[in-house]
Amino acid sequence: MNDSSKAARNRHLVLHGFTRFAAGDIDVLRTLLHEDFIEHSPGNPSGREAFIAFIAEAPVARARLDLKRVIADDDHVVMHYHMATDDDPRGVAVIDVWRLIDEQIVEHWDVVQPVPEAPQVPHGMF
Repeated sequence: MNDSSKAARNRHLVLHGFTRFAAGDIDVLRTLLHEDFIEHSPGNPSGREAFIAFIAEAPVARARLDLKRVIADDDHVVMHYHMATDDDPRGVAVIDVWRLIDEQIVEHWDVVQPVPEAPQVPHGMF
């Protein structure tokens, strides 16, 4: 498989998983995440089962996720999206970086930034 087709396949897998997760299907993570999944976000556990249990109770599991862009390069897929809830309609801007091996996610990093009031960001967050 060449790099461009690997990137396309990884992009498709992660995008499909994101779409299902955003629709409330947390179980999709059982097929996407490798058993020895490594999480780099402070306070979030590594390991597929521990991470799924954690994420099922996290705000993201009940939030609206509005995907803005997906970038794929070889083994990495980057997603940029707006996460908001009824309690926090401005929400946060999120960038997730996923590393895949053999069509499973093996590592995750993220950057999360609160969305400020519009006048503070004249060119928008997204």
